[in-house]
Amino acid sequence: MTETAEPTGHCYCGCGATVGYGRYFAAGHDKTAEAAFLALHHEASVAQMLYDHGYRAVANREDKRSVTKAAVTRKLWQECPKGCGYRGARESINNHVNRHHQ
Repeated sequence: MTETAEPTGHCYCGCGATVGYGRYFAAGHDKTAEAAFLALHHEASVAQMLYDHGYRAVANREDKRSVTKAAVTRKLWQECPKGCGYRGARESINNHVNRHHQ
């Protein structure tokens, strides 16, 4: 089983800043850490990161190599209940439906 990251009181980006209780990052530093990780492991490219993990640009959104299809299949994301094809986290789906299907 994989260990879960725990808040330590210091920023996870490695800057050494003290952060509030239950927090992992100083404000905005999650994006700093994400950019550094992409640079280190995936040539600073989200597309390369997806490719490295077996996902591809696909013509058929039902293709198993679609990262959004994989997120829905694993029940981490949902599809728009109105059938438009939008995929996202539950909160994102709620915002999408309220904005585009009223």
